Amino acid sequence: MKRKHDRVIVAGGGPVGSVAALLLARAGIPVTMIERATDVVLDYRASTFHPPTLDLLEASGIAAALVEMGLICPTVQIRDREIGKVAEFDVTRLKSETRHPYRLQCEQFKLVGHVYRELAKIPGIDLRFGHEVVAIDQDDDGVTVGAEHDGERVAIRGDVVIGCDGGRSTVRKLMDIQFPGLTYPEHFLVAGTRFDFRARMPDIASVNYTADPVRWFMLLQIPDMWRILVPVAPEVSADDAVSDESLQSSLQNVCPRPDDYEIAVRAIYRVHQRVADTYRRGRIFLAGDAAHLNNPLGGMGLNGGLHDVISLTDRLIAWWHGKADAAILDGYEPQRRPEAVNAIHAITARNKKLLEERDPEVRARNLDEMRRTAADPTRSYQYLLDSAMISSLRRSGMIR
Repeated sequence: MKRKHDRVIVAGGGPVGSVAALLLARAGIPVTMIERATDVVLDYRASTFHPPTLDLLEASGIAAALVEMGLICPTVQIRDREIGKVAEFDVTRLKSETRHPYRLQCEQFKLVGHVYRELAKIPGIDLRFGHEVVAIDQDDDGVTVGAEHDGERVAIRGDVVIGCDGGRSTVRKLMDIQFPGLTYPEHFLVAGTRFDFRARMPDIASVNYTADPVRWFMLLQIPDMWRILVPVAPEVSADDAVSDESLQSSLQNVCPRPDDYEIAVRAIYRVHQRVADTYRRGRIFLAGDAAHLNNPLGGMGLNGGLHDVISLTDRLIAWWHGKADAAILDGYEPQRRPEAVNAIHAITARNKKLLEERDPEVRARNLDEMRRTAADPTRSYQYLLDSAMISSLRRSGMIR
């Protein structure tokens, strides 16, 4: 594969796409980033950054910006709605494995805003906001992306396209890449409130996964509020799910109180477990949600997407500057796709099953197993390595 047009096109300007653009631009590679939105999208779905992700983003300055904007969370709890804390895991035990021995909570739109500001400082970077990809054609010499902007069609020519355009990826569909897997029947509801849960529940951590056969939930502290995620039965309409009555019920289930909760954020979305059949078609690559989707229980989707583009941009930079031939790009999919299947999917699916188990005996056994894991130094350490994605990155060779 030869380089003729001196440009990489990044389709999608969310957290994964914008970071890809910045890593390439900082390495002296001209970039055109195509984003359908006209500004940063205020999306509260993803907010977790795991220790090795911060390590990998350190050289770019992104990690320092995230730490400044975010909330350091040293512990993670598994809880039960009736009995309270079941197990607690101290992420600071990983201090010999990482320079960031904690989970960091920082909303994804803050990352995107920071990266957009950094991109704007780099001469020659072509940021196409309000553009929607509608066509892609590739040949032996490059790729042409067709995009629509204000009713007009524009053509953008480059050497490589990175599709970071989300779970409904147009790039993936135009390349006719299958996206097998499943869609959960229930919706997931996200609500945010500035109520201080720790004042009423002093034993909670900043990251809590609470099991219940009907109303399990995830409770996370982010810098300026607490965020709750709950499942919504398939028969409940989206409008009813985000109503004040529904949200108050969900929050009162977490912590009953006489007053209504102030609701600062509300959103509902579908959740999937899917992995693309391939991450590459010729000069076109997929990364992030365009390549793999998973449930949010474990905070692995955004991190996995960032790991994708760190792997891919490292390879593109080496090829672009003549430090490696094009064969280096062949290693991207074998490095990243197996981890989406075997690590990200396996762990997030396991987490969901733990929280929603309905059989009382199985549920009791599962929670007892979590207690034993937390109490055993060796097992709890391995749990931390797995849940922090260190095991996955070591297995794929991205870190040592």
